[in-house]
Amino acid sequence: MPLSHLSLQDRALFRQFGQGPEVPVPDPLVHHAVERQAAAAPGAVAAEHQGTTITYGELNRRADRLAARLVQEGVRPGDHVGLFVRRSIPMLVGLLGTLKAGAAYVPQDIGLTPAAQLRHVIRTAGTRIVLTQSEHTLRVPPPDTGHTGHRLITIDDDDLAGLPTEGPVHPERPVRPARPVLPDDGCYVLFTSGTTGKPNGVKVTHRNVANILLTEPGDLGIRPGDRVAQLLNIAFDMAAWEILGCLAHGGTLVVRGKDVAAAARTADVLIATPTVLSGIDPAGCPRVRTVAVAGEPCPRPLADAWARRSAFHNCCGPTETTIVNTMGHHRVDDALLTIGRPTPNNTVYVLDEHRRALPIGEVGEMWAGGDCVSAGYLDNEALNAERYAPDPFLGGGHRMFRTRDLGRWTPDGELEHLGRTDDQVKVRGFRVELDSVSSVLESVAGCSRAVTLRRDARSLISFVCPADVHPDTARRAVADVLPYYCVPGMVLPLAALPETDRGKVDRAALLRLAAQREETQREEAARPVTVHGEGAPLLPVSAVREGAA
Repeated sequence: MPLSHLSLQDRALFRQFGQGPEVPVPDPLVHHAVERQAAAAPGAVAAEHQGTTITYGELNRRADRLAARLVQEGVRPGDHVGLFVRRSIPMLVGLLGTLKAGAAYVPQDIGLTPAAQLRHVIRTAGTRIVLTQSEHTLRVPPPDTGHTGHRLITIDDDDLAGLPTEGPVHPERPVRPARPVLPDDGCYVLFTSGTTGKPNGVKVTHRNVANILLTEPGDLGIRPGDRVAQLLNIAFDMAAWEILGCLAHGGTLVVRGKDVAAAARTADVLIATPTVLSGIDPAGCPRVRTVAVAGEPCPRPLADAWARRSAFHNCCGPTETTIVNTMGHHRVDDALLTIGRPTPNNTVYVLDEHRRALPIGEVGEMWAGGDCVSAGYLDNEALNAERYAPDPFLGGGHRMFRTRDLGRWTPDGELEHLGRTDDQVKVRGFRVELDSVSSVLESVAGCSRAVTLRRDARSLISFVCPADVHPDTARRAVADVLPYYCVPGMVLPLAALPETDRGKVDRAALLRLAAQREETQREEAARPVTVHGEGAPLLPVSAVREGAA
């Protein structure tokens, strides 16, 4: 018995807290939900981008034309089709057309992704066809030697209008793949950062995606006519939440240009990382009624600022557990900012290092089970064996996924996120959780964001926003509540934190910035200056400062 070591009460709570509600999913294939919206309201606006709009009927027709072309090219269910595009309406046609053909789309932002990574994606995903826009064809690298039969298809509007079809295409008579698409077929393949420096391809199924997007609360209450901002990189799994979550429920997708805030200002629903959301002023978004954040820890001040104006969902879940597998509706007067509870048909377990269930309230590693668990990594069986395991609690052939997130259950069944296992560092021989230091810093008056990193074996360094946060005040705040070895040796105030192309804090850039600051300080300290006065010697700046002190 996997729970025999727990008390009867903890056994009951383990099941009660860790099991999301069991609910039916309206359709295991999310693109069928989009097709139903096209049939019900073909004239409704599906998306807009920089002054251009497309209706549901036209989006469905163009996607059908593309799907017919893909099927003619030999694309079959189980195949992977590259979607190497920039944010645009053709991007949506390529995504939906690939799903209609029965394949999984493999998204990459062609404007940001280096050629070496694109080649790695083509090779690992085994794509025979890559969809892109005409202006970016030269950026798509040729496949490796031996990768034969590779095709590049452009999906600009003019190109799509000329694609052949086998007779008229109607919403009620969609393109037929070579065999029926099954719930466990791939919906998309996303590449996540890998420990070896090469991204790992994660295969996410239709069952996974439909389970989060077509049930509450993952549907975010999106209804026909709602405007959903599309802010995130297509290669980031939260972009699938924006795009498919909107189109499956009949909303209008507001695809942003360069101005993130401009798209947000006209939206009813925002889905973002905390880093992206922190660059948007809530007061400038009067329409927004629902906000969901995930991808990195959310600062409490940011959550409160949006919760005062909208339904704010703090969520958690890596790509491997399909966008998010926990969601929490946060209110300003809540004692804690938690990541909520498991989403429908999903489970969360807090386990020790031996994968044994921990008593309620103890800190452990979160493992995810249920319909959120993805199909695994492409071409990496060693990593699959490390991160995926048989689920002893659900049994029946189910698998669970090791998230590497630390957490604990509150007495009322909410999950506290307590950082990452790889964010636990040793400083002066003591174990420190970096997020706990950042949380204290974010409680300092005027501090909206904080990130803490290990500087070396003896000290931490913290970065705080905005730039007028006083470093000494910040350090004293940590010293007041945490042990001395948790107090950062340096606090750097910044106007904004650098971002990765997926809208998360760029920690490597922060460390480079810190190194540059330290080098500048050393140069200033060593630079000789002239002290006015007849016969006065030249002294280094440091000596002048010491004398002045």
